[in-house]
Amino acid sequence: MGFNFLRFFLLFYFWVLSFVLFAQNNAQAYQLNIQRMDEKIRLDGVLDESFWEDVEIATNFWLNFPVGGTPVDDEVQTTVKVIYDDDFIYLGVECYGKGPFLVQSLKRDNDSFWNGDAFAVVFDPVNERTNGVIFGVNPAGVQTEALITGEPARRGGQISGYNKAWDNKWYTQASVTENGWTAEMMIPFKSLRFGRKDHWGINFIRVDARNNANHSWAPVPIQFYGTDLGYLGQLIWDKPPRNEKGNISLVPYLLGNAYKDYESKSDLSQSFALGMDAKIAINSNLNLDLTVNPDFSQVDVDEQQTNLTTVNLRFPERRLFFLENSDIFSNFGTNAKPFFSRKIGLDDDGNTIPIIYGARLSGNLNKNLRIGLMNTQTQEQELPGNNYSSFALHQRILKRAVLRWYFHNRVGYTDGSIQEDDFNCIGGLEFNYSSEDSKWRAVTGYGLAFSNENQNENYLFNLLGGYGGRAFNVMVNISGLGDNYINDFSLIPRQKHYDALEDTTYILGFNHWWATMGYKFYPENTFINQHGFSLTTNGDRTATSNELIQDKHQLSYKFLMKNTSTLDLTYAHEGVNLLYPFGFTDNEPLPAQLYRFDYGQIKYVTDRRREIKLTSGFRYGSFYNGTRTEFSLAVDYRVQPWGNFSLNFVQNDLEFSGNYGAEQLLLFGPKAEINFSKNFFWTTFMQYNTQSDNFNINSRLQWRYMPMSDLFIVYSDNYMVEYFGPRNRGLVLKLNYWFNL
Repeated sequence: MGFNFLRFFLLFYFWVLSFVLFAQNNAQAYQLNIQRMDEKIRLDGVLDESFWEDVEIATNFWLNFPVGGTPVDDEVQTTVKVIYDDDFIYLGVECYGKGPFLVQSLKRDNDSFWNGDAFAVVFDPVNERTNGVIFGVNPAGVQTEALITGEPARRGGQISGYNKAWDNKWYTQASVTENGWTAEMMIPFKSLRFGRKDHWGINFIRVDARNNANHSWAPVPIQFYGTDLGYLGQLIWDKPPRNEKGNISLVPYLLGNAYKDYESKSDLSQSFALGMDAKIAINSNLNLDLTVNPDFSQVDVDEQQTNLTTVNLRFPERRLFFLENSDIFSNFGTNAKPFFSRKIGLDDDGNTIPIIYGARLSGNLNKNLRIGLMNTQTQEQELPGNNYSSFALHQRILKRAVLRWYFHNRVGYTDGSIQEDDFNCIGGLEFNYSSEDSKWRAVTGYGLAFSNENQNENYLFNLLGGYGGRAFNVMVNISGLGDNYINDFSLIPRQKHYDALEDTTYILGFNHWWATMGYKFYPENTFINQHGFSLTTNGDRTATSNELIQDKHQLSYKFLMKNTSTLDLTYAHEGVNLLYPFGFTDNEPLPAQLYRFDYGQIKYVTDRRREIKLTSGFRYGSFYNGTRTEFSLAVDYRVQPWGNFSLNFVQNDLEFSGNYGAEQLLLFGPKAEINFSKNFFWTTFMQYNTQSDNFNINSRLQWRYMPMSDLFIVYSDNYMVEYFGPRNRGLVLKLNYWFNL
């Protein structure tokens, strides 16, 4: 019998339709009416006010992990009640279960928050599944919050579309009871961006650490985290909340700095700085951010890494000015992203360039259109100052399909005058699609870059498509850029190539491919929650000559155990075509030619619920024309809830044939975090890095004396590793205060 196209099409159509209806049914089947309350609430984490008894309840949660689509047992059930008044949304939460409950840290927004017991609410106030926020609390009353984008939140690794650098004012208290733990959450309308709608997207998620389980009120398939915006229920208002026009927040800061540079043999320098960020709500959907002399994370230090690739490392944005609605500007591109805000205010060597001022308008113009406008001016020093302007539009054209435009422009300034021959213009268009159930995704985009000398071969393109089901997933990405695609707003991997002999960096266009396919198994009644393999291939070729730059083909197998431990096994074959000589040792650099090498790697992480957690790894194989052996060990010791102590060690032994030498690279980093309370923290860590010839000591005392208002005292000391001589030493005191007008 021949192939019946009509039958195949109908079967495929109804198969896809069944997934779409699953997400649609959440909005129809999981609806919660929010009730107005005019009585005064005492925020203590105990639901003993009489009005809580008459509020509609959200309960009957579903398992999201380790088994999706299964009702949660009554012994670990969760109930949620939601009310509001003129200024706040209130949540009353009861999490049933047996203690003791796991609290990883008393520090707000700590990295291990979701590895312990927790509850969170996800809001999509615009109810268009393009962006949202999450507010979370644990049994000790510790808070976390984050911005969420509409990108599918596929399980595995970091949560995609999740930006925990965002902070805002809200309040909570929690209490442990004989039946579990309870919490009260008080979220100001001023901390949310919403329109005049009587339906909001909402979901409630809970982490049950004892049973290594994740729950959600509106069911979410196992392959997605509970933060996925495609599976939200509905919060029904009796009338839309009032518009928060005119809400103004000011965050001034004062910074004092004493600094001694021993390498330049300069005298002790002392400086003082004053700056301010301001957030002005044009309306409940649109926000204006202003900044004057913003602080570039003077109280934060990027954790060092050993880098044995030819690609620069990328560190996250922390500055308040750039965080609100950051996805409007940054969520373009796939492998090569045309905008990275940390490029504004930093030179190519990572040195700070002061920003004089900045203005940024972002948010929703209506239910389908989001807008971003930004302008910043950097200070003229040894190099000319620069004015950076950015414009972005996101137009929703389907349920979860967005057509997006961007335009960025940099202009150089000298002595207050525009340098007409010193400019960089970036523009592009992109279409981004996610199915309503988040399983299907597609992205396509095209952009151009213009500068004084480069008008040809100045393109950027990207194509991405994939499917992520419960067991099977596949994703393919193709992107590329021309030789003259020069973008001063971005950090693009593999565009710059360093010639060690000439001490020169060259910029080359390239075409990139990346594809992955995987399958997961969910065994029953074993010590394994899930296991599965993935096949991944990626590579780059020069844009003009189609010459190979690098490629990599990798087979991985991963086990997730019921006790939260994980085991990763990897085999990889990698090829690197050095276009210019490049060195990993102080000996003669490796010659420009094609190198192919293979290696195997194993990584094991013990039960993260235990007081002591171990993360160990081993890699061995060929490396260019020699061998590479890597051993890593991290020991984390938790004294609940006040202390976290860790020791991280990575050793790489490189041996090359001929006259290319050998090298042992060490990265050693003990860290101590002591939490005197939920508002008073002391963190000290050391970083010993032989690759960068640096030994760093950083000690930070933080007192959150009022919500979102902090006093920091930071001591930093840097030494050369080889001779153990001092490089520099500094002491920073920073005070900021967040207040609303």
